Parts: sequence; C-alpha cells; structure tokens
Amino acid sequence: MRIVLAALGLLTAAPALAQHTDLPPADKVNEALDNHPSVAAAIARVEAARARGDMLRKGPHEVTVSGSYIRRTVDREGGFDEFDTTISRPFRLPGKAALDREAGALGIEVAENQMEDVRHQTALLLAGYWHDWLTAGSHYRNDLDSVRGLEEAIAAIKRRVTLRDAAQLDLDQAQAALAQARAQAASSLSLREQARVTFAASFPEIPLPSEPPELADPMLPAQGLEAMRDLVIERSHEIRAADKEAQRLNVTSRRVRADRIADPSFGVRLFSERGGAEAGAGVVALIPLGGGYRRAAADQASAEANAARMELAAVQRSIEATANADLSNAHTRLDAWRNADASARSAGDAAERTVRGYQLGQIDLSDMLYARRQANDARRMEIEARSEADRALLKIQIDSHSIWAPDEAGHD
Repeated sequence: MRIVLAALGLLTAAPALAQHTDLPPADKVNEALDNHPSVAAAIARVEAARARGDMLRKGPHEVTVSGSYIRRTVDREGGFDEFDTTISRPFRLPGKAALDREAGALGIEVAENQMEDVRHQTALLLAGYWHDWLTAGSHYRNDLDSVRGLEEAIAAIKRRVTLRDAAQLDLDQAQAALAQARAQAASSLSLREQARVTFAASFPEIPLPSEPPELADPMLPAQGLEAMRDLVIERSHEIRAADKEAQRLNVTSRRVRADRIADPSFGVRLFSERGGAEAGAGVVALIPLGGGYRRAAADQASAEANAARMELAAVQRSIEATANADLSNAHTRLDAWRNADASARSAGDAAERTVRGYQLGQIDLSDMLYARRQANDARRMEIEARSEADRALLKIQIDSHSIWAPDEAGHD
C-alpha cells in the first residue's frame, strides 16, 4: 500500500526532482529532442535565416557590365568597327544598409526562438507518449492483480462446490467475473503495447525497458507552482519569437518606406567609333523615379508591421492563459488524485473485509464480487488521477523550461 505523502505533510518539502523518478534519463531525453526531425527542420530554418541575414547585409547591388559591337558602313568611306562598354553598380542610400543588417539579425533571432519553441512542443509530445505508456502499464498490472485475486477465489469456490458448501451458481458468477477481468487486462495490455510502439517509433533514441515503470506519486516541486507559472511567461520562446518578428517587420516597414527613394546606379562608359577615329569615356548615372508602386509597397509593409504587433499581443494573452491553466490544472489534478487515492484505499479495505466475511459464510458471493469490482474500479480511477496529476506537474515544468531545457538561461 502506497504512503500518502500529502497526509504526512511532505509534499512541499520534497526535493525538486523527486517527482522525476518515473521519467527517462534527462540526457537521453535531450538527445531524443535534439535529433527529432521537427527540431532538425527548425535548426535548418535557423541556418536559412542566417543565410538570409548575409544576403541582406551584402545586398543585391551587383556590378553590371553591358556592351555592344557595331559594324558600320558609310558610303564612299568604307566600313568601321564601333563598340561601347558600360560598367555600373547601384549603391544603397545612407541608412538603408543599417536597416537591412538589423532586419537580418532580427530574422535570425525569430528563427532561433521558433526552433526552441518547436523543441518545447516536441518535449510535450514526448511527455504525453511516455505517460500513455506508463498509465497503460499501471492499468495492466492492476488488472492482473484483479485476475489473480479472482483466480484464487474461484479455486476456493470450486472446493466449496465439491464439498457442497456452495452452489454451482456461485461458481458461474465468479467465472463470469474472471472472464470480464481477463478481458479488461487484455485491453490494458493492448493499450500498453500500442503506447510502447508509438513512443519507440517517435523517439528511438530512448531505450525502453521491457516493463514500464510504475507511475510515481505526484509531488510538488520545491520551486513552487506559482513561481513556475511566472516562468512560463518569462521564458516563453513563442512570445520572444512573436516580439522579434514584430520588430523585424517594423524595421522592414521602415526599409520599404526608405526605398520610395530608389537607389541610384553609377558607372563609367567607354566607346570607340569610326574604327577608333573617335574614342571617349564618361560617367553614367541611373536614378529610378518611384511612383505609386513603391508607395503601395510601403503601405503594405506598414500594415504587416501593425498586424505583427497585434499578433504579439494575442500570443502574450495565449501564453498567459496557458500559464494560468497550467497552475490551476496542477493544483486541481493533485487534489483529485489525493481524493482518488483515499477512495481506492477505502475500497480496498472494504473488499478485504468482504472476502473475509465470505470465507466465514457471513456475506454472499455477489456482495464479495461487487466489493472486488468496486475496489478495482477505484484503483483504476486512482491510476487515472495519478497519471493526470503527473502529466499536469510535468507540463508546467516543461512550459516553464525547468526541465529538459539545458540551454535555457538560469536552468540548473
């Protein structure tokens, strides 16, 4: 029988990592997260952002070489070879290069925070698959205990039937209960194996034991749930990504607005005419005159920057709601487990008393089977409540980057 830590007042004094005894090794988890295809794709997008930053820093302003060759024929003068060559290059006007560099740097920060958020979402996926396996395993062990208890009861009933101390109807009822218990155990085993193969296929870097560990009793971390709730918001990479994206689009809007005055091109021109009789060199300049298109582009970029600021506000509200829900869920799920645990222990005690009463002939078989079924249902409810509490406590730790986030600033 498990010890109810809440009753002993040990919950708040527990070590921060005490509730992690049923989790896979942290180094294996970090390896699995870093190697997950979704995270690898996000890392590739960071490299793409760095390349784009280089592009913006260098700019598309390239040297252009143009030229022509003409064979001219003049009456009574003969033929002449003529050519001209122009070498030119556009130049960014003052201030534009700085805006390009700033936009490129912000784009990298956006991609990096999005990558961290993908890793965070993958960690939540791993935690969900892991607890699916542990929960199904705990249900299976509980169902096997019920099957063994009924098998022992049937053996005793068979002896009593042989001695004409029990009716055949009692044996039929017990065998029906046993068949039902075996069916439930088979269903739990199916769910356990399904959860196992799902986890193994999704995170092959984490070796799985032959049997899932028992679900740990939920325990409050020493850091405190309220403090973790604040860290969910403070460390949110989703908020950081949205913030940096809003800044990037604001810089881009300023850059597009600056581009209403187009970049000029300057160069030199060399020419030779009449077979070299005339030759010369000069300076050329090209200045596009912006019109309605550039004005519309500036309006579009400004509207997109405004939209990004509104999206940032929406993300901040969403993360704050997530943080509040994490905190509420952790408290309520923990309370639900405490009540379910007390119910399971009481139902187990009642079932033991009815078994003794049946053995003494003071209680009918139907009452004993009903008490056993109640105890089994209570244990299954306790397992579900324990699983939900463990999930809720682990989720707030993952969302606050207090676990499985080795690169997070301030993480131990």
